[in-house]
Amino acid sequence: MALHDSSRSAGLSPRLSSLLIILAGCCWGTTGLFVRNLTAAGLSSQQISMMRTVFSFLIFLVIVLIKDPKLLRIQWRDIWCFLGTGVCSLTFFNVCYFTTINLTSLSTAAVLLYTEPAILMLLSAPLFHEKLTGRKITALLLTLCGCVFVTGVLTDAPALTVGGILTGLGAGFGYALYSVFSRYAFNRGYDSLTINVYTFLFSTLSLLPFCRPGALFGMMADGSMPWLVCFLQALASTVLPYLLYTIGLKAVDNGPASIMASTEPVVATILSVTVLQEPMTWMSALGVVLVIGAIVLLNVEKKPKKA
Repeated sequence: MALHDSSRSAGLSPRLSSLLIILAGCCWGTTGLFVRNLTAAGLSSQQISMMRTVFSFLIFLVIVLIKDPKLLRIQWRDIWCFLGTGVCSLTFFNVCYFTTINLTSLSTAAVLLYTEPAILMLLSAPLFHEKLTGRKITALLLTLCGCVFVTGVLTDAPALTVGGILTGLGAGFGYALYSVFSRYAFNRGYDSLTINVYTFLFSTLSLLPFCRPGALFGMMADGSMPWLVCFLQALASTVLPYLLYTIGLKAVDNGPASIMASTEPVVATILSVTVLQEPMTWMSALGVVLVIGAIVLLNVEKKPKKA
């Protein structure tokens, strides 16, 4: 209804929106490079996440103030949409994901996180009346298999615990909630910039208890905080992809959007091979092909039925 009307008025076609979502996934795929650098600088996972949300909020705020300060206006009755994207999605996802990494292996955490497209499809069917077509289900299965192969979880033989599985699924659930609450905000007429600036404001505030702020202030005081890397991480792997993804949601259903954004592990794998000189196995290569195949499947035009 309103979402598709707004996309037409903004000149966004489903094909262009799909491209924006795919590009968003590619940008998210660069996150690992920044995390490696910031970890080497002495920041914990929670502190990296905190700096990411703080800088992202500030960048979005500057963009809104330059473009149109009126975009900061929201109705109090709609604040739950932004608490949903910021706290229920972004913060909940981060806490669950980092906990899963500690309880299992990195590859297992990544696979559990990428249950998100399946969770989102199941949520979107009753909430937004999105149809579960054969094409969507096939693309979903290709994506899940692709992520399993890309992360190498089959060869890692990780020790699975009930707690690790639950927090991993929680991360996938939190990840899915961003699309759900963003669509509710769109239905209420909010701009993508408004959604993102409040998403990162509320996420920043709710992450404070988890990031040891005293240690962060200590790094700022002694000059060891890598400000440039923090800024570039926020700009390249957070602000740009969240903006592209949120705009793309205007003309693409939640389920297909989450699958198309699965270019993230593909790009992460390619960067690990080309930049970090890590080896690529045949399983990783197969995973890349499967994820790309799922995206192509979702974007192939249907032939009209003959009368």
